[in-house]
Amino acid sequence: MCRLFGLTAAPHRVHATFWLLDASDSLARQSRREPDGTGLGTFADDGRPVVEKQPLAAYEDRAFATEAKERRSQTFVAHIRFASTGGLDVGNTHPFEQRGRLFAHNGVLGDLPRLEAELGPYRDLVAGETDSERFFALVTRRIDEHGGDVGAGLTAAVRWAAENLPVYALNVVLTTATELWALRYPDTHDLFVLERPAGGPHGGRHLEHASEAGTVRVRSGHLARQPAVVVASERMDEDPGWSDLRSGELLHVDGELRVTRTVVVDEPPRHPITLADLDERAAASQTGK
Repeated sequence: MCRLFGLTAAPHRVHATFWLLDASDSLARQSRREPDGTGLGTFADDGRPVVEKQPLAAYEDRAFATEAKERRSQTFVAHIRFASTGGLDVGNTHPFEQRGRLFAHNGVLGDLPRLEAELGPYRDLVAGETDSERFFALVTRRIDEHGGDVGAGLTAAVRWAAENLPVYALNVVLTTATELWALRYPDTHDLFVLERPAGGPHGGRHLEHASEAGTVRVRSGHLARQPAVVVASERMDEDPGWSDLRSGELLHVDGELRVTRTVVVDEPPRHPITLADLDERAAASQTGK
């Protein structure tokens, strides 16, 4: 399945180094399928979003994914794509940017014509072919309809999808220059949260997280002295503080690192998709096989 990673150290800008495809040979231990794309989203000093992403179609693209990227930001979002919809193209690679916000998704939504119809003029925000970018455009529309309230807009979009679209999974991370939101729906895939004190559980330690699947390794010396909140598709170290979001639970971390967790969708999808309902490509994207 796709790998999601989000981090915020707000209100502090911190340096973090990412390897978006670390130890790529280890992927063979959990999957016969190679990733289709990698991406990293950060924010510049002036709050401008910076997106670096690449499909993995050639040696040069793989070099992009494996080289160390040291970036400075309050919030970070990283994504490893196993494609379910859309071709192997940079326009279909996460994260996506709309209205100064960054967004990455793990899961599958069906009935994209119905989703597009709901977008109305917000369809113009969509450049690629994915269900993810279309859902992000719906989130953007709902945020505007709720006066710029990101949490309310994300909640409204997820509730609409749960009622109207076939849903396999809808795990998302959304960031601004100072805030982070994450949502897990339903309980198809895990989405873990770690509220990490400065220096970790024993104090004085830098952050050193690595995915067991050989994707997404991140290191930050600054987090030996600063607290942070991390969101990831899997527990990335032995810290006992990791907890799984519940189905339908929305996490919000504000610009002062205050954390709020609220279940915003407490019913299963009206039109659930099972793994058996997916075509071979989409099923592989969700299982890594």
